[in-house]
Amino acid sequence: MHKELGGKLVPFAGWHMPIQFNGVMEEHKCVRNGVGIFDVSHMGEIEITGPDAKKLIQYLVTNDIEPMQNNQALYTLMCLETGGVVDDLLVHRFSGEHYFLCVNASNSDKDFQWVLKNAGDFDAVVKNTSQETAQLAVQGKHSEALLQKICDISLSEIEYYHFRKGKIHNFECILARTGYTGEDGFELYLDSKHAESAYKALIEEGKSFNLQPIGLGARDTLRMEMGYALYGNELNENCNPLEAGLGWVIKLQKDDFLGKAALQKQKDAGLSRKLVGIRLLDRGVPRPHYRVLSEGSPVGELTSGTFSPSLNTGIGLCYVSKEYAKLGTKLDVEIRKLNVPAEVVKPPFLPSRIKKS
Repeated sequence: MHKELGGKLVPFAGWHMPIQFNGVMEEHKCVRNGVGIFDVSHMGEIEITGPDAKKLIQYLVTNDIEPMQNNQALYTLMCLETGGVVDDLLVHRFSGEHYFLCVNASNSDKDFQWVLKNAGDFDAVVKNTSQETAQLAVQGKHSEALLQKICDISLSEIEYYHFRKGKIHNFECILARTGYTGEDGFELYLDSKHAESAYKALIEEGKSFNLQPIGLGARDTLRMEMGYALYGNELNENCNPLEAGLGWVIKLQKDDFLGKAALQKQKDAGLSRKLVGIRLLDRGVPRPHYRVLSEGSPVGELTSGTFSPSLNTGIGLCYVSKEYAKLGTKLDVEIRKLNVPAEVVKPPFLPSRIKKS
């Protein structure tokens, strides 16, 4: 289907995924200015049910799921005992005995094994539903209007980071008002056998909104403009999530959870480095692993880097020691043996346009 739509397919996390259809710049602006559709069926889903489902998840994740209401979603991390990040993910609560986790594609098997390994003392059933679950993301300011035309529930009643069960074109699905673009939008979870039919229905209904299919290239530029972390780039099992600026999803005041002691120790000791935004002051396209320099000496390397279509300049993320983390600090990014001037800025590079209730 992606090939029929002109998609250029590339290997990604064990999948063949469209990197682009009509070009990254055009697709990026389509989402920023209108609405686009992503096939993100490569993402993983793990269902957790049973009397101890809430206790198990509370032990597994850094954020506090206790205040969560039914039909609410929450961004959080799973950490090793060392404080390193197993994955960043979304928890969805159906009830106190029924949750599902949306995890990163490259980590779905690892995450499932990690949950199973730590579930032994809990009365809960853990199921990897990734293969039978497809995920489509409809993102942009026209997403609600488009989806409402073929949806049987009122989408305006779904608040940001909440979800509901409903039908899209007569196919049962979960509609979550979440996303990875900084725009209003929905992520749809449905039975994989209906994915192609639902995708085609959305493409057809979206013609009046100038809907376009969006590839991985624009997905990356959109998330980069928001400064969102990407597992494998900003986050991994050896990183300190406090240095990544994710202290807001680490609730050290809650009861014991995996990694709590290590994270508390790291916080008490103070952070020696910080993840910052890097914005080029001259022409160039920064890429991951490009060196960041201060007066000719390396002070870090980019974890992510791209050209921002909205800002018309290069942007990146980089861990630097605290002395270089101050906003406005002038640095250079080494691009093809040229030192391109840049400055430290605070992500997001572009303000989010999501209306949060």
